[in-house]
Amino acid sequence: MITQVVLIVTAVKFMFIPLYHSTDFEVHRNWLAITNNVSVEEWYYESTSEWTLDYPPLFAWLEYGLSIVAKYFDPKMIKIENLNYKSDMAVLFQRLSVIFLDFVYIFSVKSCSNLVSNGKLLVFILLVSNPGLLMVDHIHFQYNGFLYGFLLFSISNMIRCNHLQAAFWFAMLLNFKHIFLYIAPVYVVYLLRAYCFTLSSIDGVHTAWYSFSITNFIKLAFVVVSVFTLSFGPFLDHLNQILVRLFPFKRGLCHAYWAPNFWALYNLGDKLLVFLLTKYGINIPKSEASMTGGLVQEYDHSVLPSITPSFTFIMTCLSMMPALYKMWCLCADRRYRPICFIRCIVVCATCSFMLGWHVHEKAILMIIIPLSFLSVLGDVDGRLFILLSTVGHYSLFPLLYPKNLLSIKIFLLLTHVAIVFGNVPALYTVETKATKKRRRRFMRLPMIGPFESIYIYGLILLCVYENMLHVAWGLDKTLPFLPLMMTSTYCALGVFYFWIKYYHYFLTFNVSKVPTFGQGTSSYNIRKSK
Repeated sequence: MITQVVLIVTAVKFMFIPLYHSTDFEVHRNWLAITNNVSVEEWYYESTSEWTLDYPPLFAWLEYGLSIVAKYFDPKMIKIENLNYKSDMAVLFQRLSVIFLDFVYIFSVKSCSNLVSNGKLLVFILLVSNPGLLMVDHIHFQYNGFLYGFLLFSISNMIRCNHLQAAFWFAMLLNFKHIFLYIAPVYVVYLLRAYCFTLSSIDGVHTAWYSFSITNFIKLAFVVVSVFTLSFGPFLDHLNQILVRLFPFKRGLCHAYWAPNFWALYNLGDKLLVFLLTKYGINIPKSEASMTGGLVQEYDHSVLPSITPSFTFIMTCLSMMPALYKMWCLCADRRYRPICFIRCIVVCATCSFMLGWHVHEKAILMIIIPLSFLSVLGDVDGRLFILLSTVGHYSLFPLLYPKNLLSIKIFLLLTHVAIVFGNVPALYTVETKATKKRRRRFMRLPMIGPFESIYIYGLILLCVYENMLHVAWGLDKTLPFLPLMMTSTYCALGVFYFWIKYYHYFLTFNVSKVPTFGQGTSSYNIRKSK
């Protein structure tokens, strides 16, 4: 069955080859050209194109390896001066490169799904057929799949208590794409407590400080430092330039399309205050970037205080602290470590997504993918996964803005929703004919509450308005930004709700109900965590 799933999903990816692709296609084509034509020392200085190299060195080396193969498809695609070049063979090569690298992700999914005894096939299907990855990588165009493969390899090794291998995979991941710094604090805290301290706590709370192992710490440091040395070694004289490229703080608080996070709601609040104060005769100076086009980078708020990168950094760190402390305490007992580690990843990824600087909407996948694995390990995890996977994947729709992609977006999401609603609730509840009839009478979706059901139904109305009514009412001329703003803010409400609910769940769940490894087996025993 697993082979059939892989073949079906891969066939779908091949069908997407001729579809629309974003400017990220040109970004990666340019990186192929840079790494193939200029010396290593010049990689992070080359600026013929506006799409300069801004990923860590290991990703640059990957581009170099791909460029060697690319010239056999079309030599012109790796010429730096050929800006916006996209021949049929160039498109074919770059699409195939994403499909090929996705097998890293598929193998990692298999590694993780083997760890669960109940829902193994479901976990595999949920992860391999993730509609967000299909939309972002195989239509919009990026290389996220194999990166999440590294993350899942790291998680599966951590569950198996292969701490050094887990640290290796995560260090590799950071040196391919630095956005995964969002969850780096989880790894730091967990590895210190679970690997460097060799004894469990006697009372389940206090740390046996005398059990700190210098040897384990040195081994851990050696693995991590070795990866970073291998990555950044050739660029030691150019570290400042690399850091400038990796962390361009001048890009503004929000990405071009607002990610559905706290700052989307903050921006909306600022716009509403401007409208209300202006209506009552109070003159408000407007920022040059007034969000009238929906594609905004640098933006100073007109009424609310403008946000700085340092403020978002402090807020993100503070929001993570309770979760990291909770994980440290739970790690005192070896039985609870793996599941708490993954749940803490979800919490801290959400903290970064909600409060970080210039967050990309695609970062929602950093929450959804580990939560997909958790969805079969606890009923609360499953219920909140149902909510977030629906709203989170819908929030990616604006990335694929051509009208001819609407049916594809909806098909991908509805297929995913059908799989999720049809299988995840079945792991935890058994509905009788009477309860099923009563639920349908009130149009309540399986496993989730009435408020959450109404919210998800609201996505249907939002989709109808954006794609039909907005144009039919002529608002596309006067308020072209409105559909983007509505998608960002409506989805932000759902993600914010998830964040509060899941954070509370993580901080208060009963540790006696945490799923643990079965005796003498490497598989999880699934227990309800309600």
